[in-house]
Amino acid sequence: MANLYGNNYEKVTFNMPLELKEKVLALKEELDKPLSAIYNEAIAAYIKQKELQKWERGVELALNDSEYMNTLKENSFESGDTYEY
Repeated sequence: MANLYGNNYEKVTFNMPLELKEKVLALKEELDKPLSAIYNEAIAAYIKQKELQKWERGVELALNDSEYMNTLKENSFESGDTYEY
């Protein structure tokens, strides 16, 4: 995995269920990757998923906001033409 956050690292300690740790260790052997790389990839994917969920929730809120949808309709071009500014 590419280093997404530069060269700044901090050691982190956390607890996890033994069953999950055994699965991660098996994955480590299968992929021949360091545990830290697996943890970093998993956490980065989790953060990306949560950010996407926030955007999806924002879209859902906007679509259910009749005032916003009316404003959007009032300010949109019905013809679908593209205009350069």
